[in-house]
Amino acid sequence: MTKLRLALMGTPDFALVALKAIVAAGHDVVCVYSQPPRPSGRGQKETPGPVHAWAAAQGIMVRTPVSLKSAEAQQEFADLELDVAVVAAYGLILPRAVLDAPKYGCLNIHASLLPRWRGAAPIQRAILAGDHETGVTIMQMDAGLDTGDMMLMRALPITNQTYASNLHDGLAALGGEMIVEVLATLPDGGVARTVQPEDGVTYAAKLDKSEAKLDFNDPAAVLERKIRAFTPWPGAFFEHAGERIKVQSAEIVPGTGGKPGEIMDDHLTIACGDGHALRPTRIQRPGKAVMDADAVLRGYDKFARGVIVQ
Repeated sequence: MTKLRLALMGTPDFALVALKAIVAAGHDVVCVYSQPPRPSGRGQKETPGPVHAWAAAQGIMVRTPVSLKSAEAQQEFADLELDVAVVAAYGLILPRAVLDAPKYGCLNIHASLLPRWRGAAPIQRAILAGDHETGVTIMQMDAGLDTGDMMLMRALPITNQTYASNLHDGLAALGGEMIVEVLATLPDGGVARTVQPEDGVTYAAKLDKSEAKLDFNDPAAVLERKIRAFTPWPGAFFEHAGERIKVQSAEIVPGTGGKPGEIMDDHLTIACGDGHALRPTRIQRPGKAVMDADAVLRGYDKFARGVIVQ
């Protein structure tokens, strides 16, 4: 293997998996670019992201610019004299000067089967849409939004046991394996590149917390996918008796004939808009731990039959 001089540009755990894989493969990570520390916790103390924290602990230089648009920031990047930059869930736009600075350009680890789900939240959008599979694409970056040529693509299935949490972990591990494989080919010309097709382009808009509210006028299948897509963040929820009840898992059950949002039995079965019903199986009351719904019901008597939840 030829040892490459590179930078990793990323912020969350998804990117950290790739960084660890690249380091383990023996490449020379001379710098990490990450989002600036953000206020976190009750004390709102500025806390570095996972990539920043791990890289600093390993003695890797970390840079946290708020933008790469300035000539100074672009010159600092060029002065690293990189063979390649690997980008994964970074969160900043890379100007042309940055994209062109490394010998082999910038490679992106994107958590979808491009051109489907370009954009910020491909993992959650794939689950929400009812896709049967998603995956990882290693892409040669260009100036567009996830529009570059594809270098390597592999798929993972999406089932009714797929949540954003475990899909994230599976895709992160897959991405780490794939980027190491692609990096090994660069000194010999790299893998063949494929131009993204025009057909099948979709955009994965950034998540908004308001999307996580369960509207029981929707079909039960839509709500069940929403629960899986929004676990762990921002957490699907409904409102009842002045409380916001988060739903971490649920099952679809046969129709009950009730009005949408009506609690139909003593097991918190809630009627939905398509004649089916949703039965939450793990829920969380404000300030409480996530618990099996049956355990919550034994100590909380406000989920009465006939009540409409919102």
